[in-house]
Amino acid sequence: QVQLVDSGGGLVQAGGSLRLSCAASGRTFSIYTTAWFRQPPGKEREFVARTYWSSGITYYADSVKGRFTGSRDNAKDTVYLQMNSLKPEDTAVYYCAADRGQPGIQWEYWGQGTQVTVSS
Repeated sequence: QVQLVDSGGGLVQAGGSLRLSCAASGRTFSIYTTAWFRQPPGKEREFVARTYWSSGITYYADSVKGRFTGSRDNAKDTVYLQMNSLKPEDTAVYYCAADRGQPGIQWEYWGQGTQVTVSS
């Protein structure tokens, strides 16, 4: 089992920055990829970024490309999402997720979510 604890959300003005953290514990050696999703108020959950655990290579949704940067610190078993140039439409609950890369199984583990609110 893997446990994820995400943190770092808060209230920020448009144009500001936040850094989200996702600390993993348990069988972290089994993690293949991690991802960030977000759920804006009244909307469906959407993909934000995906980071491969071993390489740190990150892929982004078009809506955040150029503004958000994913990274990981394997020594701390933690992945980060640096969010710059925040916009009101980035307001959402952000969740980290992880999976073991098993065929047909994705995003087995989830954090509890952290609220990001961007004021205009």
